[in-house]
Amino acid sequence: MKWLVALAFIGIVVSLASALFFMLNGGRGDPGDETARSGRMVRALAMRVGLSVALFLCILLAWKLGYIHPTGIGAGQ
Repeated sequence: MKWLVALAFIGIVVSLASALFFMLNGGRGDPGDETARSGRMVRALAMRVGLSVALFLCILLAWKLGYIHPTGIGAGQ
């Protein structure tokens, strides 16, 4: 389970970095090429959101199945 969470976090960071790369390079080159670059940026951001939701659901499922447990530390302590 730890490896799955670590891989999901790495995927989220890589997807966010690629979206940043496409955003920074979006204004250069042909005007017609800008739509292709912005499409790649949108796709990378959509993948980041999808990975984040999948990670949340996996953590929630692991908690429900008993694979992970809360620490027991109360709020405000």
